[in-house]
Amino acid sequence: RTGINAENGEYQTFQHYFIQINLRMKALILVGGFGTRLRPLTLSLPKPLVEFCNKPTVVHQIEALVEAGVTHVILGVGYRADIMETELKKHEERLGIRITLSYEDEPLGTAGPLALARQELLEHKDKPFFVLNADVVCAYPFRTMLDFHQKHGCEGTICVTRVEEPSRYGVVVYADDGKIDRFVEKPTTFVSNKINAGLYLFNTTILERIELKPTSIEKKIFPQMCKEGELFAMELPGFWMDVGQPKDFIIGASLYLNHCARSKPELLSKHEACLGNVLVDESAVIGKDCQIGPDVVIGPGCVIEDGACIQRSTIMKGSKVGSHSWISNSIVGWRCRVGKWVRMEGVSVLGEDVVIKDELYVNGGRILPHKEIGASVPNPAIIM
Repeated sequence: RTGINAENGEYQTFQHYFIQINLRMKALILVGGFGTRLRPLTLSLPKPLVEFCNKPTVVHQIEALVEAGVTHVILGVGYRADIMETELKKHEERLGIRITLSYEDEPLGTAGPLALARQELLEHKDKPFFVLNADVVCAYPFRTMLDFHQKHGCEGTICVTRVEEPSRYGVVVYADDGKIDRFVEKPTTFVSNKINAGLYLFNTTILERIELKPTSIEKKIFPQMCKEGELFAMELPGFWMDVGQPKDFIIGASLYLNHCARSKPELLSKHEACLGNVLVDESAVIGKDCQIGPDVVIGPGCVIEDGACIQRSTIMKGSKVGSHSWISNSIVGWRCRVGKWVRMEGVSVLGEDVVIKDELYVNGGRILPHKEIGASVPNPAIIM
């Protein structure tokens, strides 16, 4: 079996080592700006370091890239780069790869970061490189992308995913072989139900198209590549979600846990209190007569007291949920204290170190870090 040892990051087989030595590919992860959509969590940590299913989103991505033969990951960052650098140093050493940060003095959009990282991306001119949106979670089929890209032999591959309501998005229209014909922004009549999934694979020649200035790769670069017949679409297998805002973060966790149930069931909890797909860190403590699940993530060092009920929610590292509290469709940030007989729902989000007193109701509340809440929040509100 090929893979990364979850404990120490060592290569599990010679096959994986062989992939690493022979491909030696690069990847650029588009981290971007301030993560305002995911506040209050991003007031404490840069968005890529916020734990999604007990692991920072960017680490999910980096580990999948390493599996596909990437040995150098570049992060295009413009916000709190010092924290990013310190945290990712640990993973650089664990995985035996190189992780560097490319600093943006001004927001460069989705194409400008490629120009900024041009020198590093051109170190291996004959090898394609991956580009990822940092908010995307999926099964990351990078090896499949490589095979598809090699077969069509053109400059770019983008992953697309199927959506139920294409009129909300810009859609991708392409032929049976994957060659993209055009992009249509929020179509009023049906032309396609496939949208850009934010995962790309490019030959280094794409860098000749991009200047070092704020540029949208979707609006400026892709249409030209499309006209020249140089851009292909590969439909993404399995689940996909952009987890850049709380509602989608919660949905994305449910999709990820369902994916784990199918492909990595050993990761899910077998605790007697758990119903459906639940991920519980081994250091967490769950009391008597609790109901945990479905679709719940409980982080390291958490304490769930007797009789608590949690569903479709994430409880992050070091938090405590009081006895007989009920939490649904919510995110509890790091080191929070939720009192006894509390009810939380409606995509409520607690920032770091928030205290909710006993017997309160929180509906759609976004509570900023280090606050103590002594009154109910019956309607969606930001509590500063």
